[in-house]
Formats: sequence, C-alpha cells, structure tokens
Amino acid sequence: MSLEEIHSLGKKPLEHNGTLSSSTSKENKTSKKAYIESYGCQMNFADSEVVASILTKEGYTITEQLDQASLVLVNTCSIREKAEQTVRKRLEYFNSKKKEHSEMTVGVLGCMAERLKHKFLEEEKIVDLVVGPDAYKDIPNLLQEVANEKEAVNVLLSKEETYGDIAPVRLNSNGVSAFVSITRGCDNMCTFCVVPFTRGRERSRDPKSILEEVADLAAKGYKEITLLGQNVDSYLWYGGGLKKDFDKASPLQQKTALRFDKLLSLVAGAHPKIRIRFSTSNPQDMSLEVLQVMAKHENICKYIHLPVQSGSNAVLEKMNRQHTREEYFELIDSIREIIPNCGISHDMIAGFPGETEADHQDTLDLMDYVKYDFGFMFAYSERPGTLAARKIEDDVPESVKKRRLNEIIQKQQAHSLYRTQEFLGKTVCVLIEKTSKRSNTHWSGRTTQNTVIVFPKEKYTVGDFVDVKINDCTSATLLGEAVQLSNQI
Repeated sequence: MSLEEIHSLGKKPLEHNGTLSSSTSKENKTSKKAYIESYGCQMNFADSEVVASILTKEGYTITEQLDQASLVLVNTCSIREKAEQTVRKRLEYFNSKKKEHSEMTVGVLGCMAERLKHKFLEEEKIVDLVVGPDAYKDIPNLLQEVANEKEAVNVLLSKEETYGDIAPVRLNSNGVSAFVSITRGCDNMCTFCVVPFTRGRERSRDPKSILEEVADLAAKGYKEITLLGQNVDSYLWYGGGLKKDFDKASPLQQKTALRFDKLLSLVAGAHPKIRIRFSTSNPQDMSLEVLQVMAKHENICKYIHLPVQSGSNAVLEKMNRQHTREEYFELIDSIREIIPNCGISHDMIAGFPGETEADHQDTLDLMDYVKYDFGFMFAYSERPGTLAARKIEDDVPESVKKRRLNEIIQKQQAHSLYRTQEFLGKTVCVLIEKTSKRSNTHWSGRTTQNTVIVFPKEKYTVGDFVDVKINDCTSATLLGEAVQLSNQI
C-alpha cells in the first residue's frame, strides 16, 4: 500500500479538539478545569492526551494546579501491585481534597478502572466515575450521570476503538517529543500479564489517521515521534477488524495489507528531519524487514526495547512467551548484524513461580550474551485474574525473589556502564529535550540509542540537534561538550 493510496482512504479526518487553553466560553474557562494525573506505561500517558482532547471539546481547560480543578482524573496502571498501591494512595488523597471542595469530581481511568470496575464505587467509595481504556469518549455522558447522582461506570471493552479520529492534546509537552498510538490491546496472553484483560483484543489504527497525526506534529515543530502499542511489530491494517480475524479477510485485503515495516518506512520517509522511535516490540513479532527499514532510514532511531522476561526456556514456556531462549539469541544476532550500533533494552521478571536457581542462572547468562544498554527489572508480582494467579502457585519466597532481582540489577548496572563507556571519545548527535535535572546550566537529551546525555548549554536551545563529544560517563548518563549544530538526525 503506497502513501498515495493511504491518503485516499475514505476515513474520517482527525477531530481537532483545540489546545489546552481553548474552551467554549469565558465562563467555562473559569469554572471547568480538569486535572489529569497519569501512571504506568507510555500508552497511559498517550491515552491521557486523548482524554484531554475530549474534555477540551466539552469546554474544559486542563490545569496543572489541583486546587483549581473541578474534575480530577487519574489514569491508572495494573501491571504490578506496587503501581496499584501508588494509585490507591493518590485516590484517597484526592478524595480527602474533595471533602474540602465539595464541587470536585474524582474519576479513575485506565487499566485499574477496567480491572476493579464497580468496586471503586460500591465498596471503596473513593471515586465518582470509573472509565475503562476503551470508553473515554463516554466521559461527557458519565459526568452528566455524576451530576444526576447516578452510578457513572463504563468499562466496556471494544473491538474497534482506536481513537484514530481524535487529535490528542499534548500534556506537559516540551514541544519536541510526542507519542502516536498505532495499536491498542494485546493478543499474546502471557500468563503473568493483565493487559489483555484490561485493554482488550489487539487492533490496529488506520494508517491514514496515523500519518495525519504525525504530519500535524511535524507542522507544529516536533522533532521526535514515538509510535506506540503493546505490540507495535504486530501492526496490521487490512481495512478494518481485529488482527485475529485477518485469515477471514478477502484475498485483496490480505494482499494489500499494511504491516509494521511498511508503516514505519512510510512515516520515516515522509518526515526525514524528524526522529522516529517505536515501542514496545515482542521477540516473536519482530521481523527482519523491520530491522532492514531501521538500517535504511537515518531518522529511525537505532534503539529497540525488546522484553524477554526470563532467560530460561522452562520459565518462558510457563509464561507463554511464544519464543525460546535460542530464538531470542537469533534475533539479537540479527539486530547486531543489520544494525551494529543499535541500543537494546529489556524487561525482566525475577522469581516467576517455579523458577529454580538454574533458571535464574540462565537469565544472568542471557544478560551476559546481550549486554543490554539498560532495562526494567521487577520481582514477580501475582496479578489477580491472570492465568498465573489462577493456575500456578507463587512458590518462590520473597527473600529469594529480592536476592535474584538484586543480582539482575547489579549485572545490568555493569552492562550499562560497559555500553556507556563505548561512547567515550566519540561525537554523537543529540536532540536537546530539556534542562538537566541536576544543573540548570546544562542541557539533557538522548542519543539515537536512547542513552541520556548531559552537556553545557552554551548557545543551543531545546529542539536543536547537536553534535556532542563524549568525555565521561556513568552507567546511566553520558557527559560531554557540544561541538556544533548537527546535520544528522
């Protein structure tokens, strides 16, 4: 499918719902203000921007000041128990603020809303409305239900909703980097994961709306776009429907289907001066074609987040990960061959039920083989509703989980330092994103490999691509000095 064919698709254009400051009347600007707080993955933060767009169209102004808000929404994560505990404390705090401001409405959005549903209203009574990830367009109706003192819950999962017809309002934006969602939901059914139950079946967004959103961001001066999905590599557009129904599509639909490598190439080719990132990849879904597209386009960042979760075949099978240790090694070898300078990060779970010391050693050996740039590491946390919670006994003691996790973290720190030291003496292209947290005289940005770099501000500004010579490093950060504005991406 060509770029011209995509633009000729008869899809509804994006609904441009305004900006943070837009509202339907002067009265609304002062009386209808919404405060949105987001937790969890990048998808949640992107969803909050969709919610902000819907609210803006309803006359709300988005505020960063809680005390100004008549509506408080928390977009939640259920991936780990700790994440839910954090959200619960925030909801309790907002509920206490509501007692001081009786006109305030408090709502919970996202995965935790989907998982707990009516419990928030009936048992805990700490929120006024509950909205699942596929029901954000119903928020105006639910707010009316709250006003009428009726139960306001919509957690219906959809087989079609992608929010492709809504232009997100960028929240807390630096004007440089933005997320663009391309898929929703997940079909993988890993035994430890709640995402298929909280976000529903996997479906892909139509490519025309994706290209329109990216073009809109380019026109506004954004310099980096991240294509988002639970499984971006399994993106598949054939005119509608779920990925699982592709075999039922017509021969013509199958022949002209657009897969992720083609979408990635179209986005990168249309905007050669914008950096393109994507997340998250699954080992069983990533194709050689995607790697070849990454190698071909200079503006596609040379970085892949490639969760593995365990280095043991026995554990991977219990997790229903749909790939083996050996297949993962083969993919890593292909990445190193096709994109020699590619940064790679991971997700890793320590202490999955049944994990032995030998299994744990397999994980450490795998880490030694790959030498990841960085990673996200957790002790196993049983999530209600998952197959692991229902069928597999959580039999690894907490002390063992913590010890194994600590060993994984220590190894990753050593590997991270190894990777950052490879940059010493080199000059790299950096996109300036913000002022460094530790010094207001330094900029912070990232390399194409997603490595953070800090350097003196001098004459440069946010949004500049700058060539920076690396003089020093820690395991997490590169330290350098700017050489000149870069003509690279």
